[in-house]
Amino acid sequence: MAGTTDYVRKKYGPLRDKTLQNALACCIAGQFPRIGGPRIQALCAEMILEEVARHVRPREHVRHGQVLWMAVWKDARPRRYQRIAETELTPVVLDLSTPDDVEGRIGRVGWGKILQAKAVRLCRQAHEQDGLLSNCDLAELLGTHDSRIAELLGAYERETGTVVPRRATIHDVGTSLTHKRIICHKRYAEGKDVVAIARETYHSIESVDRYLGQYDRVRHCRLEGLTAPETAHALDCSVRLVQEYLRIDEDLERSHGCAASGSGDNAHRPPRG
Repeated sequence: MAGTTDYVRKKYGPLRDKTLQNALACCIAGQFPRIGGPRIQALCAEMILEEVARHVRPREHVRHGQVLWMAVWKDARPRRYQRIAETELTPVVLDLSTPDDVEGRIGRVGWGKILQAKAVRLCRQAHEQDGLLSNCDLAELLGTHDSRIAELLGAYERETGTVVPRRATIHDVGTSLTHKRIICHKRYAEGKDVVAIARETYHSIESVDRYLGQYDRVRHCRLEGLTAPETAHALDCSVRLVQEYLRIDEDLERSHGCAASGSGDNAHRPPRG
């Protein structure tokens, strides 16, 4: 009959509104009354729940030996003086201990080698999940010091000629030099193109172009007789960065006798003068 009240629905219907989203919306309305009306409050609550869902994993989804860790999102470009609290993060699941690690201990493999293999694995697993780990992340996960991590990963990169995808190299923060050296080596010693270098070093094409262009400019200034401070002033960059590229330049000349021309093609370096 039209107009008849459904008393069951009237009494029990409100139970459907007893949700975490509505509780959050109510809290938002009370704490931030100027944020907007009910629709905005509900949208904010929904966004909070979506973010929470991204950062938790059911226990059955994390196996023995694994750990859930917050990594920096690989596409979150760093800004000067930016705090980690202002940086986009993403959760990653990492294999902290594997059967291979245990076999290494049983086989009496040196602890440094085991630690190095763990650090490389964790970096690659995080990158596959769109995250980047810092040396401090790895130090905390592996119970060691960040300088030890930097030493082990730097040695691995020099020995293998490959870049380990971590925050210092991909976001170019910190004092890591190895990835710049590897990029320049692949271009001027191995003759690889920019696309291949970007793929092999986990960098964008724009980043590879920037590193190679900076190397060309520093080398040109060196050949013109400018000192490191004069080069830094001319290129509007730090003396430390100029010195990094000068060391790369010396390494390429000493080890391979190759040089970069202004166009980026391989050539023999002219003698120092």
